Amino acid sequence: MIPLDAFDLILFGGSGDLAMRKLLPALYFRHRDSAPATGANGWRIVSVGRENLSRDAYIAKVETHCRKYIAAGDFDETAWTAFARCLDYIPLDARQPGDYGRLATLLADNPARVRVFYLATTPGLFAAISDNLGATGLVTPDSRVVLEKPLGRDLASARQINEEVGATFREDQIYRIDHYLGKETVQNLIALRFGNTLFEPLWSRACVRDVQITLAETVGVEGRGEFYDGIGALRDMVQNHLLQLLCIVAMEPPASIDPDAMRDEKLKVLRSLRPMTPEDVATRTVRGQYRAGAIDGLPVASYLDEPGIPAGSRTETFVALKAELNNWRWAGVPFYLRTGKRMQERLAEIVVNFRDVPHALFPSLSGERAPNRLVIRLQPDEGLELHLMAKVPGDEMRLRPVALNLDFADTYHGRQWDAYERLLMDVIRGKLTLFMRRDELDAAWRWVEPILDGWEQDTVPPRPYTAGTWGPAASSALVGRDGLAWLQDS
Repeated sequence: MIPLDAFDLILFGGSGDLAMRKLLPALYFRHRDSAPATGANGWRIVSVGRENLSRDAYIAKVETHCRKYIAAGDFDETAWTAFARCLDYIPLDARQPGDYGRLATLLADNPARVRVFYLATTPGLFAAISDNLGATGLVTPDSRVVLEKPLGRDLASARQINEEVGATFREDQIYRIDHYLGKETVQNLIALRFGNTLFEPLWSRACVRDVQITLAETVGVEGRGEFYDGIGALRDMVQNHLLQLLCIVAMEPPASIDPDAMRDEKLKVLRSLRPMTPEDVATRTVRGQYRAGAIDGLPVASYLDEPGIPAGSRTETFVALKAELNNWRWAGVPFYLRTGKRMQERLAEIVVNFRDVPHALFPSLSGERAPNRLVIRLQPDEGLELHLMAKVPGDEMRLRPVALNLDFADTYHGRQWDAYERLLMDVIRGKLTLFMRRDELDAAWRWVEPILDGWEQDTVPPRPYTAGTWGPAASSALVGRDGLAWLQDS
């Protein structure tokens, strides 16, 4: 294992929202909790950005922002002071080759250390940054580059980005990050499936009726209207997060936990997705756009009234779709995917609904009969629930649903790692398992692209839904046509 006191992390976009809200707090926690064991004085985190800030001004800015995102009980003054000594800042225009000289000078003292280049920028800068890093001689054999989503707008642009970055970095140096794969519950789903014998005999079309994956947000575009309007929910959430979660649920047991063994199995899932025909796009997908409503009792504006959104925009803020896998294990099992902004709850969950018993031995006197289901909660609270039928106490044979609940907060005391903490440590240690391989990205875009094309040709605008609800009624109808319902509707 590579010691954690032997790396340089160069953070492009170091004064941006992602850096302040997620990356730097994650690095603070890992530094705080690992410093006594690893002698983390060797950590060096160099942020670069276009703002003309001194090192002291940048550190002050980082502290101001991190205090917003780190709970007061976790913000230790002594630990923060030690972490701040690792920080540096260099003003740099990513497109200007001459600006990289100062960065090269700073890193020249120890070229043997692991170098992580984290590109928390728009994908339009990935090629320029990679070219300039290569031209300046900053890419060593032990360097890694982390690419944030969205990687392209379609298959062609994604391939172009990969070609451009790949001209400087080897494939095994490229870490395409999806933070959902770093969540504790997703790790536990892998452990649940492949570390126990209990579920494997049930994990197929013989016992599973349907699978529902929901990623719902209560927030809107959060001041990023112009950026979001060029992307939409399908590119922002389905092509990466939702399809990756589908892969974890549906993949075959890999031969080992080696990165390529795991990613080979995910690739098979993506390649077995039933292609979307134009007829499928019309009948198996729903796109929506939120209108004015209320979240937590407070009024919120319509998407079209958000700053930066052009009049008449047809960008979707909600997607629901039905996917199927053309393989032996899952043939005929519908996978329903759903994501949206300004939804009723902030929620990320995977619901595996099992088939009903073949013979109703016990009459459902209470009318509460429900299928067995496994609910994997990713947020806001991480945990697992197994829903079963059990007898109600008394002399009558009455059944009702009960849940076996594994709540991580109750079971594992103390602060849980954030997804970015785990993924950053995996990058530093050179562990590629939780990062997308290039052929995975290609396969995901190949499946999503017909949906994009179909919507582009459709003259009907996205279906409106009131902010604070579970999306347009067509989403419930999509599942209802199969005689089923979303968990929240049942």
